[in-house]
Amino acid sequence: MQAVFWVFLGGGFGSLARFGIGRALHFWNPGFPYATLFANIVSCILLGYLMGQALHGRISQEGQWLLMTGFCGGFSTFSTFSGESFSLLQSGQYAYALLNLGGSLLLGLICIYLGLRLSG
Repeated sequence: MQAVFWVFLGGGFGSLARFGIGRALHFWNPGFPYATLFANIVSCILLGYLMGQALHGRISQEGQWLLMTGFCGGFSTFSTFSGESFSLLQSGQYAYALLNLGGSLLLGLICIYLGLRLSG
């Protein structure tokens, strides 16, 4: 039951942070989901860093539930990414769809690597 509490708490804060980014970047080219791309990149860097910290024993199990599962899970918006990519494809905006798909995946992998490197 303790894990549920920490994941719930972290997920709530992650979702609020994601909502805030969406509001902050709403003015920036509504034809492309920049806020989702940005949130995924930031979340991947953070998750990579936290993964590295966990591998070195520098983060408790509760911290992993709160930050990795909860916050990053609520913040990373992969389902939103998938839905927006599908909508771009469905509306015939193939270049934006490919940019979103490729950019999110490639930059996400690079950012996980950077996060792991930052964790020392």
